[in-house]
Amino acid sequence: MNILFTSVGRRSYLVQYFKEALNGKGKIHVANSSELSPAFQVADYSVVTPLIYDKNYIPFLLDYCNQNSIAAIISLFDIDLPILAKNKSKFNEIGVNVIVSSEKTVNICNDKWRTYCFLKENDLKGPRTYLSLGEAAEDIKKGILKFPVMIKPRWGMGSIAVYEAENVNELNVFYDKVKRNIEKTYLKYEARKNMAQSVLIQEKLKGQEYGLDIINDLNGKYQTTIVKKKLAMRSGETDCAITVQNNALKKLGKKISSLLKNIGNLDVDVFTEDNDLFVLEMNARFGGGYPFSHMAGVNLPVAIIKWLSGEKTDKQILTEQNNILVQKDISLVRLSPKTDIQNTKKYHL
Repeated sequence: MNILFTSVGRRSYLVQYFKEALNGKGKIHVANSSELSPAFQVADYSVVTPLIYDKNYIPFLLDYCNQNSIAAIISLFDIDLPILAKNKSKFNEIGVNVIVSSEKTVNICNDKWRTYCFLKENDLKGPRTYLSLGEAAEDIKKGILKFPVMIKPRWGMGSIAVYEAENVNELNVFYDKVKRNIEKTYLKYEARKNMAQSVLIQEKLKGQEYGLDIINDLNGKYQTTIVKKKLAMRSGETDCAITVQNNALKKLGKKISSLLKNIGNLDVDVFTEDNDLFVLEMNARFGGGYPFSHMAGVNLPVAIIKWLSGEKTDKQILTEQNNILVQKDISLVRLSPKTDIQNTKKYHL
């Protein structure tokens, strides 16, 4: 069984997890729009693809899958998800299982405004959120919204262009700055759907932050929720966390699963404050917090391979140990690019 990871970037650990899960019964292929990817050094095979929004991106992947007997595709990048979800049937026709949630679910998760609306519609709580700078400013005057507030891209990821405003002047400055940042980065591709409403003003949540891995099988059937208490963050990702037993958060995970019918992992950030649960963000993919679940005994790669093979999974495969404290480390990887990097001005990783 050969598996292809798209937009693999620096997720070398996931490549290693799946290699171990395959146990020699298949190969791991990885793809990225730049060969400057540490995961290229870990995989069995690697390939540089066209950019995600290039018209040749999907044809390229289809051809690659045909030539390399790929059984399944897993994407690790939010911007990649809607493109793959939209073209899922094309891969199914050639026998490739794209492990991605439905277009509807992906769009709810990728669009933070739609996330907020989804939460309200289903009696779930999230931070007070605004698309209009004027409406946010008006509610600040009324005392409904209080500083500090967060200004961020509506379609954003990795804490890119996220700012915290302490007063009205900062709010106005950061609002304009986020718009400029969107136009200068790959976030512009998602934002072009509605550039005029591409920036959010959001209440800053306080309290303790948790990360949830909400796991469904390949048919969207609920399996479990893993709860991790976040102890440190770095560049928008969990840097240190401990697995905990929290029935309220597990119940929340099961409810979200029943509503979204996600495929595989759904990465969710939640704050607890005054005995209330506030959902901040949802990512319909393996998130940066999954390694903490894996280190606690959960093995989603093994489960996915068994599901792909039509085998039953032992409940123990997706059962975590509690009180497992883990912190990410920083390591260096020596790359072996085939292009002349010295004469290349810029890579978009």
